[in-house]
Amino acid sequence: MTTTATASQPTCDAEQSEVLKPIEQYFLGHARDDAAPMRLAFLPTAHIESMRDGVFTSWPLDVYCERFKGTPAADEADRRRTVDWIDIGGLSAAAKITLVHGPVTFTDYFVLLKTADGWKIANKAFHGRPS
Repeated sequence: MTTTATASQPTCDAEQSEVLKPIEQYFLGHARDDAAPMRLAFLPTAHIESMRDGVFTSWPLDVYCERFKGTPAADEADRRRTVDWIDIGGLSAAAKITLVHGPVTFTDYFVLLKTADGWKIANKAFHGRPS
């Protein structure tokens, strides 16, 4: 399954469409460099985690959102964001996302939970590599 924040959605069932909603907010947050859509996409307790130069990093959502300043990247029109796959198991789901952001390609893995407010990203683990 491949989708972007601006392209039409692929054919998928109703639950997959619901799982895509926070992912679309995440894509929008990146596109606009805006923390507001990120806060809609993630649970407030979410952590964003990675290994950087052999060092484990774990940011709470508030720290992650500080990175967004409201100034889209100069190369935003050339950036690509795709959903590689979604796997749903009851009230939990996982998704693999690829983001091609200029010289770096990121692979994001999301754990999502279905809450009273709909699907939310509970945690994100990611890896960046040269494009």
